[in-house]
Amino acid sequence: MSTLNDVATLELPFKAPFDWPRLLRFFSGRATPGVEAVEDGAYRRAIEWNGDSGTLSVRLHPRKHCIVASIDGPVSRHADALAVPVAKMFDLRAEPKKIAAGLAADPWLAPLVEAVPGLRVPGAWSGFELVVRAIVGQQVSVKAATTIIGRLVQRAGERIDGHPHENTAWRFPTPAALAEVDLAQIGMPGKRVAALQGFARAVASGDVPLDSDAVDAASLRAALLALAGIGPWTVEYVAMRAWRDPDAWPASDLVLMQSICARDPSLVRPAQQRSRTDAWRPYRAYAAMHLWNEIADRAGAARGG
Repeated sequence: MSTLNDVATLELPFKAPFDWPRLLRFFSGRATPGVEAVEDGAYRRAIEWNGDSGTLSVRLHPRKHCIVASIDGPVSRHADALAVPVAKMFDLRAEPKKIAAGLAADPWLAPLVEAVPGLRVPGAWSGFELVVRAIVGQQVSVKAATTIIGRLVQRAGERIDGHPHENTAWRFPTPAALAEVDLAQIGMPGKRVAALQGFARAVASGDVPLDSDAVDAASLRAALLALAGIGPWTVEYVAMRAWRDPDAWPASDLVLMQSICARDPSLVRPAQQRSRTDAWRPYRAYAAMHLWNEIADRAGAARGG
């Protein structure tokens, strides 16, 4: 780590291969307006840690097998601690050769793994933000969800005074703020608004300790599923990206179901697909990424997830 005038720089290693362009594409298509942005080959967002705020900027090192995380502002004093969430977000601990060997044994996945070696499961800076995104994104396109998330930030977030980067100058709404704000005319059905604010209240009260390292994923899965408006798809999506479960599988995802059915028309429903997808254990989250990515590559857009 190096530090200079309120800026800390971390070089965080990964095991090659590492598909940086597709990781960045995924984040770009889902970036929360005002909070995070993908610009000039880098991911950037406003962050807070232990009461200090600043900006995180992450780019690929031009030569070494590492990413370079620049932490700007008072939050830079926590750079050593921030190495862990940054590594989780960019899936730096993945074992790409082991994952590829596991998935390439399947004739459906072998060509996808060969075409895109080193595909990662994009993480999330905040489990809370990710669940908000997942609830908002139920039954709407990625683009529509991003638009609504931007409105949520404007209504319930907080603008950061004197922030140097206009595209990351907002704090994402806190659970308490999101629970109380008026979301009329936000562009979501009333039931989804109720689910979103019920979830925010549960996190604000401590009933769902979403970003606590002290609570195991099984307990968090159960706590989320107990909330109105949150089903297995949302929980598995969060398990993939926030809890880093390499075997999480959002079985009811429409794009995944269509992708499997296109390969075998007899597999129409999730229950019918299960024996086929169980063959991808313990790396079903990476299988999901490969199937989503195949669609995104074909469409030239950020589809899936």
